[in-house]
Amino acid sequence: MAFIKEENEDVKIEEAFRVKHEDAEEQKDLMPLKEERQKLNEMEEKNQYEELHDFITAKQSIKTKKTSSRKRAQKTKSNACPQCGKSCSHTGNLIRHMRVHTLEKPFTCPQCVKHFSRKWTFIKHMRIHTGEKPFTCDQCGKSFSQRGNLITHKRIHTGEKPFSCQQCGKHFTQKWTFIKHMRIHTGEKPFTCDQCGQSFALKETLHFHMRNHLGENGYICHQCGKNFIHKISFKTHMRVHTGEKPYTCSQCGKSFRHRPSLDSHIRIHTGEKPYTCKLCEKSFTRKGSLSTHLVIHTGEKPFTCDQCGKSFGRKVTLNQHVKIHSKRERF
Repeated sequence: MAFIKEENEDVKIEEAFRVKHEDAEEQKDLMPLKEERQKLNEMEEKNQYEELHDFITAKQSIKTKKTSSRKRAQKTKSNACPQCGKSCSHTGNLIRHMRVHTLEKPFTCPQCVKHFSRKWTFIKHMRIHTGEKPFTCDQCGKSFSQRGNLITHKRIHTGEKPFSCQQCGKHFTQKWTFIKHMRIHTGEKPFTCDQCGQSFALKETLHFHMRNHLGENGYICHQCGKNFIHKISFKTHMRVHTGEKPYTCSQCGKSFRHRPSLDSHIRIHTGEKPYTCKLCEKSFTRKGSLSTHLVIHTGEKPFTCDQCGKSFGRKVTLNQHVKIHSKRERF
């Protein structure tokens, strides 16, 4: 009986060991499944986190866009002109725009007391007094106070004539010359005499015409009957009759009625010819002589008769020509 009991205990122990071993084997077989399940759980948690993060980010982005749009709308509304409703991108632009309605001109020239609404216009004006010419031609070294004048000047060197008349095919280097020319075709005469109502295409022609109406309001030379609009022109003219020549050359004693004439004369002694043509290198003592000479190269005839449309390279030639029409009108 003792032997049987002992054998039964051995069987139980062996059975327990076998079951334990099988459990261990089973646990070993289940390890990959557990690891895979854990990885899947981690991936699922990560995906849920990313989805949540994307949702929150998108929501914040939509909120930001709405806020930005609202701010822009508020800014545009706040920068709108209360008088005409025009919207300005910046408060500074709105302030400048408002001067159109208020007629405010906060920038004052200390030299001539002229007023300006814009700072940039004021700065350009001050160059008249300071003599500043910051824009220089890289071809001839000539300087200008405004960039637009430099651009126009450079066309002398390049020969460019960007303004073309579509009616007669004529080309011009300067816009104002082109505009004056177009009046020949359109018949436009924007300058009207307030005395008799006669109109003219050119301002210069109106001034010449006004001499007929001056009477007591103008300056009349009682020696030759010539009329003058400006007092300084009248005084200078009177030297023709009085023989006065207040400007004297210190080198040769020769006297002149006009200061510019003395300045040009002195260059005869010094040999200075400061005005040089960059196209043919010919030099001149006077600026006017160079301007007249340049017409040879450009072929430009900027002085146009508003009566018959004939053009001239020199103003003095136009003035002589206009007298022909004036004489015809008198007769």
